[in-house]
Amino acid sequence: MKLADFDFDLPERLVATRPARPRSHARLLLAEGDRISDRHVYDLVDIFQPGDRLVLNNTKVLPARLSGTRVRGEAVARVEVTLLDPRPDGWRALARPLRKVRPGEVIRFSDRLSATVTAKSETDLTLGFDLGGDAFDAALAEAGVMPLPPYIAAKRAADDQDRTDYQTVFARHSGAVAAPTASLHFDEGLLRALAARGVDFTEVTLHVGAGTFLPVKVEDVTTHRMHAEWGRVTAAAAAEINATKRSGGRVIPVGTTALRLIESAADADGTLHPWEGETDIFIYPGYRFRVTDALMTNFHLPKSTLVMLVAALLGEERIRRVYDHAIRQGYRFFSYGDSSLLIP
Repeated sequence: MKLADFDFDLPERLVATRPARPRSHARLLLAEGDRISDRHVYDLVDIFQPGDRLVLNNTKVLPARLSGTRVRGEAVARVEVTLLDPRPDGWRALARPLRKVRPGEVIRFSDRLSATVTAKSETDLTLGFDLGGDAFDAALAEAGVMPLPPYIAAKRAADDQDRTDYQTVFARHSGAVAAPTASLHFDEGLLRALAARGVDFTEVTLHVGAGTFLPVKVEDVTTHRMHAEWGRVTAAAAAEINATKRSGGRVIPVGTTALRLIESAADADGTLHPWEGETDIFIYPGYRFRVTDALMTNFHLPKSTLVMLVAALLGEERIRRVYDHAIRQGYRFFSYGDSSLLIP
């Protein structure tokens, strides 16, 4: 299975830099069996059936991009930092330029927030912040900006609108440095309409890491190693999903992050269990899905692990037809783009 099998040509004009407004007015490509139809996200009220269960990732994106200064004698250097993930000894982070900081030095981001460089490698560093808990969250919210994906950040800087746009309406647990973007299409009105339709909801948490944007660098994709991300499936969430499976309803994760988490927490027979920890599950063609009956997801980067995941769900030939249709019809791609509902 070669990396080139998951490549395709994507016109630059189809890369979205702002989301649709209202959120639920984004376009929706519905792929069901061999049929492809063009809809909108608000049509989910007619597409989903009573008894279907949507699995939502309630992670909350941190404003993880920071600009600070390092003072060494009379020399002052500006350092740009992107937080990656929390560790027992501090936050792992990228820094630019990395060479301008040394272990033991302090980077000041605002009057309220600073951090000591506790370790440094060839690729990243570890920061020990001077605040923790709610005080850290408040200071970070004041000093940081949203960590937009590289393909958006290359076109424009993050602004105040992104603090709303790049966060789901059901975000509850802080820890992500990238959004579960399929969930960005839901607004309160759509959630109420789906509930009135008889659609059920279960929330899980997977803190999306910056590794979600890392390219696959091996030609034999089966040898690729995924980045690990922390997640939790509560006992209540597992019981709800198991009950839906027993009753014949469909379990439909909203986004690849929710899908990867519930597949990690399931037995071979599809029974879900309470689960907490890091998952580095890699789903590519040949994978046998244990829990997932369908998937709502955005359109993904060529040669990415996420394209491999949707190819595993639909089959390589069908997903090529889906992406060819999306490009021909001008669907908007990636984090702020349009959506799809993929039903095997």
